[in-house]
Amino acid sequence: MQFGIFTVGDVTTDPTTGRTPSERERIKAMVAIALKAEEVGLDVFATGEHHNPPFVPSSPTTMLGYIAARTERLILSTATTLITTNDPVKIAEDYAMLQHLADGRVDLMMGRGNTGPVYPWFGQDIRNGIPLAVENYALLHRLWRQDVVDWEGRFRTPLQSFTSTPRPLDGVPPFVWHGSIRSPEIAEQAAYYGDGFFANNIFWPKEHFIRLVDLYRERFAHYGHGTPEQAIVGLGGQVFMRRNSQDAVREFRPYFDNAPVYGHGPSLERFTAETPLTVGSPQQVIDRTLEFREHFGDYQRQLFLMDHAGLPLRTVLEQLDILGEEVVPVLRREFAIGRPARVPDAPTHASLLARRAAGAAAEQASAGSSA
Repeated sequence: MQFGIFTVGDVTTDPTTGRTPSERERIKAMVAIALKAEEVGLDVFATGEHHNPPFVPSSPTTMLGYIAARTERLILSTATTLITTNDPVKIAEDYAMLQHLADGRVDLMMGRGNTGPVYPWFGQDIRNGIPLAVENYALLHRLWRQDVVDWEGRFRTPLQSFTSTPRPLDGVPPFVWHGSIRSPEIAEQAAYYGDGFFANNIFWPKEHFIRLVDLYRERFAHYGHGTPEQAIVGLGGQVFMRRNSQDAVREFRPYFDNAPVYGHGPSLERFTAETPLTVGSPQQVIDRTLEFREHFGDYQRQLFLMDHAGLPLRTVLEQLDILGEEVVPVLRREFAIGRPARVPDAPTHASLLARRAAGAAAEQASAGSSA
């Protein structure tokens, strides 16, 4: 399994001090968090994409390219790449470029985002959200796999004999996750292509996400990519930890109560009971995260949200120390126990290369035996 963190890049006032970081401070903090993630042994850093205040990560490839130059093994991903309002040609070129610069340490998560006004800002209509996601990804998928593309669709001008540059590293496109919190159509899309499905299950009860993941697994098998257990699943999570659980609750409560998304809504106690948010000791985080396998089956990627709601950078870095030193090593060991051999690992550039080579060898052997 891969373990990592994702950030939405919000600029939020610290409710305990009244201080609001500048955009520059927040951007630099996100970089510091990524570097800390590698230092403490995590596998993945993912950034969201937003084009509206109070968020700052409007250019994920710029940030990830900078982080790539300062890290050696961290997988660089997106927590959302807006497949609906970005031009698929630009996505194909930007992430192939990043893939080369990062020596293959790149994948990305397609999503529609949670901000309705972004659609007209980029010349689109939110009522076309699902059709845009389907058509734009169909084009992106071809751009990365065909050297010359002719294309005509509903939402962009036609392409004639077009080649996106640079081509994917080693001829292998970045692995794609399709992220969703509500749409069975996106689970279907991920299954159709044999891509990963990331259920960002941090806001709603688990029953909703169990249905989405089960649908994806069933349709993954339907399209001939493997058994339902071999589907590639990722999950979200939110944690705040202190050695003593009461200290964790006391310290995190003002941040929760004033958070932009769920502040002034359900109580902290109700939210932690009904969603994956875990506020407590490292052992409580371990126990809660291990429960995910009971609900969703064996899966491949676990990402945690830790740097939101105005938490100061110093506190987030302390959280990452605990996560990397005390929580993730136990999770790696426990998730490995009883994991069937048929369940695949999370895809990497190296594993995708190996899979292609194995497929080519099998095809050659088959052709030789036929001759």
